[in-house]
Amino acid sequence: MIFYSIYELFTFKEWLIFTAVLLFFIHIIWNKNSPNFPPGPLPLPFLGNVFTGGDYKTINKLAEKYGNVFSLRRGSTKIVYVSGYKMVKEALVIQRESFARCVPPLFDEIYKGRGLSFTNGYSWKKHQQFAISYFKNFGEKIETLQHKIQQECFFLCEAFKEEQGCPFDPLIKINNAVANVIGTLVFGHRHEYDDIQFQKLLRMSAESVYLTGSVWNELYDAYPSIMKILPGPHHTIIANYHRLASFLGEKTEKHKQDWDPNEPRDYIHSYLTEIEKRRNDKEAQFNTDNLEWCMVDLFEGGTETTTNTLRWALLYMIKYPEIQEKVQEEIECVIGQTRFPTILDKANMPYTNAVLHEVQRKGDIVPLNMARVATKDTTIGVYSVPKGTIMITNLSSVLHDKNEWETPDTFNPEHFLDSEGHFRRKNAFLPFSAGKRMCPGEHLARVELFLLFTCLLQKFTFHPPPGEEPSMDSQLGFTKVPMPYKLCASQR
Repeated sequence: MIFYSIYELFTFKEWLIFTAVLLFFIHIIWNKNSPNFPPGPLPLPFLGNVFTGGDYKTINKLAEKYGNVFSLRRGSTKIVYVSGYKMVKEALVIQRESFARCVPPLFDEIYKGRGLSFTNGYSWKKHQQFAISYFKNFGEKIETLQHKIQQECFFLCEAFKEEQGCPFDPLIKINNAVANVIGTLVFGHRHEYDDIQFQKLLRMSAESVYLTGSVWNELYDAYPSIMKILPGPHHTIIANYHRLASFLGEKTEKHKQDWDPNEPRDYIHSYLTEIEKRRNDKEAQFNTDNLEWCMVDLFEGGTETTTNTLRWALLYMIKYPEIQEKVQEEIECVIGQTRFPTILDKANMPYTNAVLHEVQRKGDIVPLNMARVATKDTTIGVYSVPKGTIMITNLSSVLHDKNEWETPDTFNPEHFLDSEGHFRRKNAFLPFSAGKRMCPGEHLARVELFLLFTCLLQKFTFHPPPGEEPSMDSQLGFTKVPMPYKLCASQR
């Protein structure tokens, strides 16, 4: 009765206003920043900074305004962005024990605690160790790894020869070649370049990576319960990942039929053997379901970034023919024309090595690192980062840090050469990230890039189609990739 009397004191409109104001103040109190939290643009009530772009160019502009450690809010989720070599190193290396891999709602829906990329704890640690050990063993058996890559070098060069010097887009051929390298290591065989179903799978995988960097992913992560029922490209991401997992799961079923624990031929056979070894270690979660999603991570991660690094490499060669000529001179001096390049040649080819490093730096394939989450209250620089806060490092800002690179905005292989022309390593070269969650396939990627790139420039000279100027524009999703382009490959 008392409540009814109070209700009658206000009109319906006044009650709506009162409720809205009450919710607003509850929202302000609930989302109040802790003392010394990183600054950032003022968020909208309930929505946060959802209309502020999440691409690396926007993040770079915000860093210029708010500093190398600043914050945004997506819905009610607070995200700290870290830029510049000094701060990124502090976050990923010095404070590495303070952060774990963040599992955003969209990928939690897809992976459900499986695989390598979106897991933490004991199971992730054991799977990461297993993956690194597997690829390291191939690296130690250098002749085996080289043979697999050299085999694909041959097929790729033959595919380029078929174009007979006419303009063509190298994407499909390069993508298939790179996928065959990781595919040979993971499931034991390659696919022909005219395999329509495999090409469809590769396009679907690339589409997923592109959409992951779109606003649809951000909206899903900010409002998962709403986005689950709304149509949109976020459902395409989920469907594509499940199709890729199904494709790789079929490979596993076939492998079970000829599996010999004493003679593992590839990652699947090695993993099946590991399942048997860890039969009593239930916490490690070695099982065929997890195998399927580990393969998704390895196959997609090992295909997308290396493919687009090579696409950038060829684009830079046709943009800077004088650099291409110097690479070819070094190839002639060290390797010649009659034999395949080997990984041992790399030590004697500082200029080629420097060019590849500069391609990775300037190409900037993964501008924003995968998100992490603070596992305890910590600090980055002078700012406090409470437990549970999401943190994203801006790798692009490291690769273009004016304090670390002489000409950060220019393609310049001299960044990686000393005054005597010897190759020099740079601390701020972090295309594979850093710390305990850095890319497990780094060694394979380095070997693959060197052998494929060197072999292509050994056999061909690349130039733009007649009358065309190569565009250096990029298409940005989760990865930064060249816009579609054509080139001519003239046999040497």
